[in-house]
Amino acid sequence: MTIREWSKQDRPSDRLLLSGASTLSDAELLAILIGSGITGKTALDLAREMLDDARSLGDLARQDPQSLKRPGVNGRKVARIGAAVELARRIQAPPESMVMGSSTDVAAYFIPHMRDLKHEVFKVLLLDARNKLIREITISEGSLTSSIVHPREVFRPAIIEAAASIICVHNHPSGDPTPSQDDLKITTQLVETGRIVDIRVLDHIIVGHRTFTSLASQGYV
Repeated sequence: MTIREWSKQDRPSDRLLLSGASTLSDAELLAILIGSGITGKTALDLAREMLDDARSLGDLARQDPQSLKRPGVNGRKVARIGAAVELARRIQAPPESMVMGSSTDVAAYFIPHMRDLKHEVFKVLLLDARNKLIREITISEGSLTSSIVHPREVFRPAIIEAAASIICVHNHPSGDPTPSQDDLKITTQLVETGRIVDIRVLDHIIVGHRTFTSLASQGYV
């Protein structure tokens, strides 16, 4: 049977409209984006296969969209999935009206968004003179153990956007936010570069699974 032949209470799209998206499984939500199946497989079957191959919804979202193509999932369907992933990322981005009042405020926002990442991601927050967020930019995405960051990549957007200051944020996939020697080294480089270009580094925050480390509070900024 195709999904269209299922009873209304069993069809994912109808259940979403009747009971809300939160009642659907990851596979059911993905099936709605896929839209239709192929001979012998429903869209839900295809969605379950994709999730099994990716191991998790988060891993699937981080894949190159082209790699998601398979029989029954063509470029148009992959484009819908990619659009949904990007919308989710933009929704998760901090609002531009957000004021970065303290390291605790910043960490409270980024811990839920970064604690489950499987590799290190280094972000820079560009702030105006009142510590209001101008933009959030991802500078690099590294391996499980390290992320390569160069001061020029951090300060180029800050100079272009005429930021008054910046806050750096990155995660430790291990869940332990204790700074490494590389973390301390790049922080020192960024602070020194900030003095040269007259853009102050307010903090470098390392996010773990539930806790964080502020290098400013430890005296490294």
